[in-house]
Amino acid sequence: MEAPPPSSDPYKFLNITLNSDGSLTRHRDFPKLPPTEHSKDIPLNPNNKTFIRLFKPKNIPPPDSKLPILVYFHGGGFILYSAASAPFHESCTKMADRLQTMILSVEYRLSPEYRLPAAYDDGVEAISWLRDQARCSGGDRDAWLRDDAVDFSRCFVMGSSSGGNIVYSVALRVAETDLSPVKIRGLIMNQAFFGGVEPSDSESRLKDDRICPLTATHLLWSLCLPHGVDRDHVYSNPIKSSGPEEKEKMGRFPSTLINGYGGDPLVDRQRDVAEMLKARGVHVETRFDKDGFHACELFDESKARALYDTVEAFMKSCSSTAPSSNM
Repeated sequence: MEAPPPSSDPYKFLNITLNSDGSLTRHRDFPKLPPTEHSKDIPLNPNNKTFIRLFKPKNIPPPDSKLPILVYFHGGGFILYSAASAPFHESCTKMADRLQTMILSVEYRLSPEYRLPAAYDDGVEAISWLRDQARCSGGDRDAWLRDDAVDFSRCFVMGSSSGGNIVYSVALRVAETDLSPVKIRGLIMNQAFFGGVEPSDSESRLKDDRICPLTATHLLWSLCLPHGVDRDHVYSNPIKSSGPEEKEKMGRFPSTLINGYGGDPLVDRQRDVAEMLKARGVHVETRFDKDGFHACELFDESKARALYDTVEAFMKSCSSTAPSSNM
């Protein structure tokens, strides 16, 4: 059945109510799934109620073959969903098996209760936790992250939609941090969520998109950006607002994969971010499928398989060559 056209009221479209205290009532959400035999939750910052959901493959490779690590940030426009939400839990379960990797899916704080940069701070805390685990010895380290189980020198950071934006912003924040023995070999931004005051061509062309209409994305930015700024803020529009410090840090990024779809209103901004990083000397690989829509891999198994194939090839390429950055 064809999806109904988007409501002209973005609150109704997103099924949310803004309360007088600035919090949201979220009327629609995916069900949350508990950990399984092949996943578990580890507290990250109890004060912030953040955690990491670890996923391991069902078929562990032989002892002489260590698993790479993939840190993952879910989507939801910074205001919705969880690492435990069914589509993201199921996607990470499939990726762990398909990519033969240990996945660390991060439960970060949501806006508007915790506006940006809260989610970025939680992402940095997750990377720092992984570094600290790598530096631990003996019983202080989580059993799933033993030296004989994972390879801390083959770490990747991936996110979808708002999670892709978090990947970019976290990479900026850790660009000059000593993460050893963790080595981030690659960044993966899947349909990353960026914005701006002036609409892009794809946003104008697809302003009434049934998944990501322009009125809804404008509302999302108003709910997640710091108070008093517009969509040209550096968090949403790094192309227009990045200064010398951000540009210098971009040049330290490892190899980066940017994936998008022609039916996504955000696709032009994703292309622009790819060109911005290339201009800073970053090795960027792009895959823009002319077919598909925003978040299509969560609902279309063929799109999911194609994405996993692309990510697998990228990870293997990065793992077989010398690191392309100091990160």
